[in-house]
Amino acid sequence: MSSSRPQNNNNPAADEVDPVADHDLDELAEDDAAEILEDAQVDSDGDVAMDSDDDDQQETEEIHLQNDSIAYFDSHKHSIFAIAQHPIHTHLIATGGSEGEDDDAPGKGYVFDTSIAVSHQPLLPASYASDPASSSARENTELKPLFAIDGHTDSINALTFTLPKGDFLVTGGMDGLVKVYMVGVPKGGDSSQARLKFLAESRETEEINWLIPCPSPEYPNTLALGASDGSVWVLTVDIKDRASPIRIVQSYFLHTGPCTSGAWSPDGNLLATVSEDSSLHVFDVWGVAGAKGLVTENGQTVVSLTSVDQRFAVEGGLYSVAIAPSGTFLAVGGAQGAIRIVGLPRLGGQSAPAAQIAGAGARRGAAAEVSTQAGQILAALNVQSDGIETLSFAPAPQNLLAAGSVDGSIAVFDTARSFAVRKHIREAHEGAVVKVDFVKNAPQPGMTGWLLTSCGVDGVVRRWDLRGATASQNVTGTGLVKEWRGHQGGGEEGGGIFGFVQGETGERVVTAGDDALALVFEA
Repeated sequence: MSSSRPQNNNNPAADEVDPVADHDLDELAEDDAAEILEDAQVDSDGDVAMDSDDDDQQETEEIHLQNDSIAYFDSHKHSIFAIAQHPIHTHLIATGGSEGEDDDAPGKGYVFDTSIAVSHQPLLPASYASDPASSSARENTELKPLFAIDGHTDSINALTFTLPKGDFLVTGGMDGLVKVYMVGVPKGGDSSQARLKFLAESRETEEINWLIPCPSPEYPNTLALGASDGSVWVLTVDIKDRASPIRIVQSYFLHTGPCTSGAWSPDGNLLATVSEDSSLHVFDVWGVAGAKGLVTENGQTVVSLTSVDQRFAVEGGLYSVAIAPSGTFLAVGGAQGAIRIVGLPRLGGQSAPAAQIAGAGARRGAAAEVSTQAGQILAALNVQSDGIETLSFAPAPQNLLAAGSVDGSIAVFDTARSFAVRKHIREAHEGAVVKVDFVKNAPQPGMTGWLLTSCGVDGVVRRWDLRGATASQNVTGTGLVKEWRGHQGGGEEGGGIFGFVQGETGERVVTAGDDALALVFEA
């Protein structure tokens, strides 16, 4: 999953102390800040078979396992359900899962640093490149935990660093518990010396499904969560409030089924959520739309669509949502390959002086014009044959929407051409596609917005170059530029990938595996 970039010594942020970094940093004792678990010991004392006359008749089965990772983290005892990456110190990774296989096993999480991971690529003469046998043996770097997350009575299935500076790490569990930790990075930005300290916890619901940070710097350290009872909560972490540092900003109860996914608009003003009851609600969290007269009759949303509207109805529920970089429309994905494109209001509107000159009547007219496309179903797409688990919009200037399906395919739509299919990679993965994510700032010139990373239950991570003609294709010829293996893969014992992080440039991908491994791959 996600790429941790090599440290940038030219980054001014790395030369300054984060606001939280110095706060009580001296209070973090070594024993509290780092919990190092003993490595799992592999028994090498197996019996050796005696020599016999029919040795030549015995067959030896060789199992070849491909591992493309440059580093691994194996402190988890069971599946890793969630992974997050620090927004500034991108080598800092947090993972969450359960302590064991039992249904009532407690949750467990870790924070580790990938900066010590070294590249596999040996420094060899160019003449050696065509001779794989001449390459030196590859050795993976073992990563140790900087910090252990305890206290959840059930699996940790969601976690995130807050924005914009990653001052806090927030974890959410199937026990409904939210736990907040202060993150401190010493002056100089050495993420390997990061320290975490527990701040507070709260429980507002029985089971948390997802957590996402608000992207707006106007509302720092704010996040939203969706719960299995359908409720949606917006919380802000305020370290200045010693008595109650976790403050409830909003709570919503419009979904009648489990809330499965959420997405903030790029400006952080709107929060879109979907549910198994096939409903979509776009909440006016900070009242910006309400001040412009753009909310619906319930006074909470700018868009509310349910299965009552047969044009929007998706039998089997909705499971993914993403908002376009422009903030003018969103995509929801659900069962049977259904995707709906829905318009959003433009909240920019007129400047204040212009509005004052125009008068009240003109303002009402402008609001009506701005809200014309809000809630309109702009497109209904059904290219894939099974549930849409993941959606991702390419960053500007590209106009692309990628959808990953349980049928193993990835469909890419051109949002500027009536959502025409640009590519349909029918066999992108063997089994369900779990996540797709565009590389936001590709290091190669001209590649920003064209590179897409995906992972699946087959335990494989793939990188795609989406340039080229519109086509319906299998993997061959679709622009597959890289794949990484190392996880166990599907099957009865699991081994798929539940998620990844890759940073802005996609130089490194760090994964969360069902096989209890987090692997670091280098692009």
